[in-house]
Order: sequence, then structure tokens, then C-alpha cells
Amino acid sequence: MSLSIPTRPLGRNGPLLPAIGLGAMGLSVFYGSFGTTAERLAVLDHAYNLGVRHWDTADMYLDNEDLIGQWFRANPSKRASIFLATKFGGILQPDGLKLRSDPEYVRQACEKSLERLGVEYIDLYYCHRVDGITPIEKTVEAMAGLQKHVLPLLSRIFDLTAYNLGKARSAI
Repeated sequence: MSLSIPTRPLGRNGPLLPAIGLGAMGLSVFYGSFGTTAERLAVLDHAYNLGVRHWDTADMYLDNEDLIGQWFRANPSKRASIFLATKFGGILQPDGLKLRSDPEYVRQACEKSLERLGVEYIDLYYCHRVDGITPIEKTVEAMAGLQKHVLPLLSRIFDLTAYNLGKARSAI
């Protein structure tokens, strides 16, 4: 059974995306018990079978990218039909959340996400949180350098102030 899910453009000129997506965080972190790997993969199967084709994850969601990567390896022909978004910028540590948006981490996080997800490209790669230390221009420049692995013009930053947005725009 596939649902008829309406679409919306991503930004003014972006691709059309399903208006309903799968926020995959709860499959791995923050909401209590997560079930077995088989049960969590079954959730991804069910979402796909319902027609949910916009999946969102993040590198800080413990094994979430690995889980989605396992699903892609089991279903390689389905990758092209999924709009895959992932985020960087937060690192879960025993003493809390560490934020990083420096250029070195942007590149390392992207490479690691590609590896964990088992994909050659990410449809939307964005900064979950800025660290407040790295000049936003440096973060944006590093993101722009990822265009080989992130579809053009779909690198985005979340959690920006209006001031930092202006600074970020000047970097691209």
C-alpha cells in the first residue's frame, strides 16, 4: 500500500519533496527502547512501502546512519527514490553535547556519513547546530567544497541567526 503524499519544493528553486518525511532519530536515540535491528529495518521497509521517500538522519544519532546504510545495502535499487538528508554539528559525549562546525569537522563528518550510509551522495547535507566559535563563512566554505558528494546547492545550515545568515551568504 502506498500513500499519495503531496509534495513541496525545497526552498524557492529546489526539488519537489514529499511533504511527509521520516525523521529517523527515534530509531536509534532519545526516545527510550529502540527494538532489534530487524524491527528497526522493518520500520524502514514499512515507511518505504507507504511511499515515504524523504528520510532525515544525523551523524549524532548513534547507529542511525549505519542502520539506514544497512537498509540501502539490502535494497540498492531503492536508493535513487529516497531523498536522503543528514546533518552534522553535534557530537554526543558522556558529559553532554559537543558542537563542531569547523571546516575540518565538516569534511570529516561528511566522509564518515557517506561511509556509514553506504552511499555515493547525500541529497541534503546540513549543519544541525553551529558551534559559536567557527566563523560561519568558514563552515559555509567547507560545505561548498563538498559539492562532489552533496547534490549541488543543497547544503544548508540550520540554527542560524539573521546576522550569521548574512555572513554565510557572503561566503558563497
